[in-house]
Amino acid sequence: MNFTERINQDIKNAMLAKEKERLAALRDIKSKLLLEATSGGSGEVSEEAANKIVLKLHKQRMDTYHLYVEQNRSDLADEELFQAKVIEEYLPKMMSDDEIRQVIAAKIAEIGASGPQDMGKVMGPVNGQLAGKADGKRVSELVKEALANL
Repeated sequence: MNFTERINQDIKNAMLAKEKERLAALRDIKSKLLLEATSGGSGEVSEEAANKIVLKLHKQRMDTYHLYVEQNRSDLADEELFQAKVIEEYLPKMMSDDEIRQVIAAKIAEIGASGPQDMGKVMGPVNGQLAGKADGKRVSELVKEALANL
C-alpha cells in the first residue's frame, strides 16, 4: 500500500468512526498530495515528495501551536497540537544524532573542510543527503558543532 492509498484508507476509517478532528488533518494531507500530483503532470506522488509534504505540514502545525501558546489561546493551540500528532503518524523515521554525525563526518572528510568558515560547503551536500530523514535545524547545529571541533 503506497502513501496515498494509506491516507485514503485512514480517511475512510476516520469518517466511519466520526473523528472530525483527525479527519481534518488527514484531509489536509490528502489535499497537499493531490496538489503535488496535479502540479507534476504524472498524477503520482513519489514517496520522497510525500515525506517532504508531511514534514512541512507537521512543522507548520507545530509553529502555529507555539504561536497560539504564546498568545494564550489554548483552545486553538490544543487543536493544532492534536492535528500535529495525527500528522506525526505519517512522518518518516528520523535519523538519530549519532547517524547524522556519521554522515557529517564523512562529508567533512570528503570536502576537506577545515573550520566554521566551510559551513556552507558542508551544509549543502549534507542537507541534500539527509532531506526528509533529519530536521534541518538539528543538522545545522550538528554541522556547526563538528566544524568548531576541527
